[in-house]
Amino acid sequence: MGTKWLIVADDLTGAADCAIAFAKEGVAAAVGWGDCAEDTGGLPPVFSYDAGSRGLSGRDALTKHRAVLGKLHVEGTALFKKIDSTLRGQPAAETVAIFEALRPRHGSVLGVMSPAFPATGRTTRDGRVHVSGEPLEQTEVWQREHSYPNADLVEVLATAGVVAEKVQLATIRAGVEALRAALDGIASKGDRVAVCDAETEDDLACIAAAGLPVRSNVFWIGSAGLAHALAKATKGEAVGPIPAPVTGRGALVVVGSLARASRSAARVLSALPGLRSVPIEPELLLSETAGADRAALAGQVITALQAGEDVLVEIIVGGTPDLALGPCLAERLADLLKPAAAYASGLAATGGETAAALLARFGVNGIRLVDEVEPGVSLGLTLGDLSIPIVTKAGAFGSDNTLKHVVQRLRTIRQEGKLA
Repeated sequence: MGTKWLIVADDLTGAADCAIAFAKEGVAAAVGWGDCAEDTGGLPPVFSYDAGSRGLSGRDALTKHRAVLGKLHVEGTALFKKIDSTLRGQPAAETVAIFEALRPRHGSVLGVMSPAFPATGRTTRDGRVHVSGEPLEQTEVWQREHSYPNADLVEVLATAGVVAEKVQLATIRAGVEALRAALDGIASKGDRVAVCDAETEDDLACIAAAGLPVRSNVFWIGSAGLAHALAKATKGEAVGPIPAPVTGRGALVVVGSLARASRSAARVLSALPGLRSVPIEPELLLSETAGADRAALAGQVITALQAGEDVLVEIIVGGTPDLALGPCLAERLADLLKPAAAYASGLAATGGETAAALLARFGVNGIRLVDEVEPGVSLGLTLGDLSIPIVTKAGAFGSDNTLKHVVQRLRTIRQEGKLA
């Protein structure tokens, strides 16, 4: 039997885009949240857990991760701490929880960190995050939301008392043995995180090779880029086709993310033949007296799905959005769409908060991961009360054509009757 992995993420789309890396290499992988481990009757070789901590304070995120690790981590399971590639949330505090979980068993602990995800333009040079070659601090995503004064990873980790050292690109590219020696040297100093530069898939492959085989006192910190490198280095057996119903019903696409990438992709998707666009104003979701109007919108969505139309539901946000309303809007939107779930041939959701709210309302307690539509855009099958194909995507990932590609993939699935 190959290595078993526990991935702990702070949101649903992040949990999925890491687990899918292993599923693509033939290893059974699933995503879960809440009490899903009990509900689904055991864990697959790769289990990715959404701790739902993206919007928490550092203290609360640490507490949440302590509880998750106490419940799910067992001796002999490799640990991967999934962090946002643009450092949203509380990655420093959550890293502390991993040290706390491993230190009593193994003494000093080494974390190998590389948040780079080259396929989506995220890279790391001199221990700092860049997006499409631009320093993270100068990007839209940082201006909209950030937790730290800057994107220097050593300084970020220091905010939670974690000691880290940078491993420069020159050392990464000197080869596996040179990098392994550098990692061993850092580990010899006690609890440390080795912050590894990476700009290409080859860089990440070298980092994975230098850290493998899995050791009980070593854990990994990164995004889906590093997960893919580790998965390729620990291949499983290929799986056969996964069946899905052949149906004439449409798919439901929900855009709740405020990121520019998702909004641009929604505009392109709205022009696709056979698709109905249903824009929703935030005021309609927040109003306590608009129940009849919300029910009417849900009826429109159901009618379109039954007629074989794919439906795009998008929260319309103008000007500078109030991020504090995000959780409430996601919950209200999920309430509105719950009656439509039984009529959808497939589901796509952008933004981890949106996806988590929808799936909770739809009675879904996990996702069996199958494939990627694009890098960072995961395809799977829902587990629980509803069993349909699902695509999840982080809000800031993808091109203008990503949602169009997602709908085209969901159309192919319902016509051919198989996910992969």
